[in-house]
Amino acid sequence: MVLLDVADGVGVITLNRPEKLNAFNLDMARGLGEAYAQCDRDDDVRAVVVTGAGRAFCAGADMSAPAQTFDLPKESGASRAFSSSPVRPAAWEVRKPVIAAINGSAIGIGLTIALQCDLRFVARDAKLSIPQVRRGVLGDMGVHWTLPHATSMAVAADVLLTGRQFTGVEAVQLGIASRVLPAKQVLTAAVETARDIAENCAPLSLALSKRALWAGRDRAGTEELESLYHRLTMGRPDAREGPMAWFEKRRPNWQLRVDEEWPGVLAAEELDRE
Repeated sequence: MVLLDVADGVGVITLNRPEKLNAFNLDMARGLGEAYAQCDRDDDVRAVVVTGAGRAFCAGADMSAPAQTFDLPKESGASRAFSSSPVRPAAWEVRKPVIAAINGSAIGIGLTIALQCDLRFVARDAKLSIPQVRRGVLGDMGVHWTLPHATSMAVAADVLLTGRQFTGVEAVQLGIASRVLPAKQVLTAAVETARDIAENCAPLSLALSKRALWAGRDRAGTEELESLYHRLTMGRPDAREGPMAWFEKRRPNWQLRVDEEWPGVLAAEELDRE
């Protein structure tokens, strides 16, 4: 259902139901969350790529029983506990950059999963949409925050309130995707970018920069957070290694490990709030 392969500092997660165009179900939600969690806690994983097996990224919710696709769970108390964001942790909670390699169609939750990632590379002719308003429900996975956050309120309204379909080319024009490529090149380009990050970027700096990006603070709050994170990195081994590696024209040898440093990050944030 979901595969994870780790090599050269990059975790490649593959949604693996090609015969169903990687249609999304609860097993896939659990598998994707488990893969994210494994990449998050493994300090040897420096960047993550998410893609789909076969010719689609994810064709949306599994609609093998159309009339029941969007039914609430019937178990006692289950409907109250229902979440429209079933993947935990979400991509934005992973302390490494997550790149969505949208190799083909990304419909509904397929696209909202990708919008939780940090970067999106998309196939030129990929069919994209968030059509839930045409199915009697609405967009999920926090898309009413991620989409305007990544683009603008106008773009989010266009996509979410029409449910219309568009291509990878328009996705880049709208600011939804970072790069548009022929379908066969999408995964390769995403992995190359992830490897470049893994080889050249300091893991703790990456984790803190990503956390600041997704914190959703205003300008003043973001400046405060940046200052706090600078105090956690300046004068440390990686802040010395980075300039020296650049000066000596060699690959950096980073010392700080995210999982080891994170308790100190959380403690510093707590003190900063007091």
